[in-house]
Amino acid sequence: MKTLLFSFVLVLTSMLNYAQQDAQFTQYMYNTTIINPAYAGSRGALSIFALHRTQWVGLDGAPVTNTVSMNTPFNESNLGLGISIVNDKIGPTQENTISADISYSIHTSETFKLSFGMKATANLFSLDVNKLNPVDNDPSLHDFNNKFTPNIGAGIYLHSDKAYVGFSVPNFIETNRYNDNEVAIFKEKINYYLIGGYVFTISNDIQFKPAGLLKLVQGAPIQADISGNFMFMEKLTVGIAYRWSAAISGMVGFQISEGLHIGYGYDLETTHLDKYNSGSHEVFLRYELFKNNTRMTTPRFF
Repeated sequence: MKTLLFSFVLVLTSMLNYAQQDAQFTQYMYNTTIINPAYAGSRGALSIFALHRTQWVGLDGAPVTNTVSMNTPFNESNLGLGISIVNDKIGPTQENTISADISYSIHTSETFKLSFGMKATANLFSLDVNKLNPVDNDPSLHDFNNKFTPNIGAGIYLHSDKAYVGFSVPNFIETNRYNDNEVAIFKEKINYYLIGGYVFTISNDIQFKPAGLLKLVQGAPIQADISGNFMFMEKLTVGIAYRWSAAISGMVGFQISEGLHIGYGYDLETTHLDKYNSGSHEVFLRYELFKNNTRMTTPRFF
């Protein structure tokens, strides 16, 4: 039974490594610097963000992700700076990534800015061989404790007070781990992201923002996330999202104060895995410091 369980974990891990790749977030619109470095500083505030995601609750070896990030505009310049840490656990594997972002923005019109961003990442990959319990003890499997690999990425981000669109590649370098031409425990492929959204003002107290994310990874189907969020009186945010052929999600957030925002998201699986888990949970907290205590002019949706 134990061998069967670990075999299932290994199969699940393989599926995740080749299909999901980068850590997955339902509320990516609040965590944009993780996938696009050009977003850094675009909110005009020192923005500190923390998120916890538990995916496929009840399924052994399912992903658990924690992330902390910070980004800010740099003085009065057109530069933005950011840093992020992501801890991603899947089955017997664990990844810790530390990234630094820098962006540069130019005005393309009276209302739009175009930002260019670069990302530098240090990746630490670990494999817990005690969870594998291999029949034949392969000594090479023991050499995966905080295995270091570097990476670089880039992105562009066009935005105004009402609309945004961005394209990014967080990691340009493909990485193989334990590749003996027969077995690869982990292979990180290039992920391409396209995001976009628009804020409609329904009334003085209600705003609506449809948004979308397209993610492309070689060897996997295109992942499409479509969401719609309503904001009421600049305090309460309620929305739903659909991940194509994967999950339907509900989201809620509340602006506790001018700088403090909390949110929760729940994913209901729509694949065959729904029989083996009770869904995915995601909670986040964002705290922002505004220069000279002024209000942010752009909507809090992005």
